[in-house]
Amino acid sequence: MTKQKFYLKMITSSIMRRKSRMMIALFAVAIGATILSGLITIYYDVPRQMGQEFRSYGANLMLSSSCSEDISEESLLKALRVIPKEKLVGFTAYRYETTRLNKLPFMTGGIDFDSVQKTRPYWGISGNYPLSDDEVILGQTVSQTIAIKEGSFIELAGMDSFGNEFIKKFKVSGILQTGGSEEECIFMKITSMEALMKNKGSFDVAECSISTSVNELETISEIISSSVPELTPRLVKRVTKSEGAVLKKLQSLVWIVTLVVLVLTMVCVATTMMAVVAERRKEIGLKKSLGAQNRSIIKDFMGEGIFIGGLGGMLGVILGFIFAQEVSLNVFKRSISFQPVLIPMTIVISVAITALACLLPIKSATDVDPALVLKGE
Repeated sequence: MTKQKFYLKMITSSIMRRKSRMMIALFAVAIGATILSGLITIYYDVPRQMGQEFRSYGANLMLSSSCSEDISEESLLKALRVIPKEKLVGFTAYRYETTRLNKLPFMTGGIDFDSVQKTRPYWGISGNYPLSDDEVILGQTVSQTIAIKEGSFIELAGMDSFGNEFIKKFKVSGILQTGGSEEECIFMKITSMEALMKNKGSFDVAECSISTSVNELETISEIISSSVPELTPRLVKRVTKSEGAVLKKLQSLVWIVTLVVLVLTMVCVATTMMAVVAERRKEIGLKKSLGAQNRSIIKDFMGEGIFIGGLGGMLGVILGFIFAQEVSLNVFKRSISFQPVLIPMTIVISVAITALACLLPIKSATDVDPALVLKGE
């Protein structure tokens, strides 16, 4: 039998002889490793989860013209190339014109209704979004002002880009409720707007919903500003600031809880190992009287501690992912992805915490006086 196998057998035999005490230490390490692994998984996944949650509050980046001219479709395509495709939740360009309804002027917007449902998912529609070019939705304020309900027909009048007057009949497919200024507008498909105005590829403003951190969003904004000078990017501060503040608090909370749990794990392991040292004082005294040196005593106890730490760390990796998955499903209603880097990290930290917790018990073991112990004092 090699020295390594003998040493391992000696450690496992020592642990098995004290199952109850060692199980307490193993349980403490496993719980600590579970919380560590689970919270770190949540820590790295929280920005993605929170980013997706905050996207329900609307776009976080607005694009407007940096001059008096309208925004061209080419400029918008350049800006879109800057934004990573995998992080772009939605993109909507708006074109606004003034039209008359029952001789009253109203702001009318042309948009892509498929895309606006991604950038403004909070829009509430009584009825349906327009499916054809002959349908529009009315803001609730507009609907109440002219006493028009969904399913009714209206006639919009105005002047196109060449100064020619037009009158066009539309069906009201739905009533828009947002609690904001959108309720004072009429919205139609962008193709309908372009047909009325007799031109296309011209927009007033565009909005982007990007699932990313505040810092990366600021970087994207700076790149767009420098690479597409005809556009002025602007962060929606009420969304980005709230997102950044919530993420910072959540991540700080994760670190605080993790630190507290690790300290409690150290205390539990140290207490258990102190009890083991007290129980084995006669054994330690006998070893010393037979010529065993302090480093041999240190090696024995440290080996037991590292073995428990490694085993507890491996259990913590498995239980930690289950813990993180349950938290994510219950809080965010989304699953998380497993981070392979957590396997070695959790085991190493568990071993390190256990080794630190064993220092005081080991010192107590090396201070045992064999003469006094063997006399029964």
